[in-house]
Amino acid sequence: MRRARKACPFCEGRVHYVDYKDDRTLGRYITDHGKILPSRLSGVCARHQRQLAVAIKRARYLALVPYMRGHQGAA
Repeated sequence: MRRARKACPFCEGRVHYVDYKDDRTLGRYITDHGKILPSRLSGVCARHQRQLAVAIKRARYLALVPYMRGHQGAA
């Protein structure tokens, strides 16, 4: 038996572009170790999964989203 596919939350919200500046939304798709959740767990369609990955990587580079949650920098 197969489960019914989850609907993509970005498609349901009529989002055309995943914004890298929206850290609250991006944080939902990152694990505690800082990995990007796969689409089979998050329920995101392939198109938005690619946009999500690019947005997370851009946000990491600009320090909007940490590479690892709970990790303190060397201070």
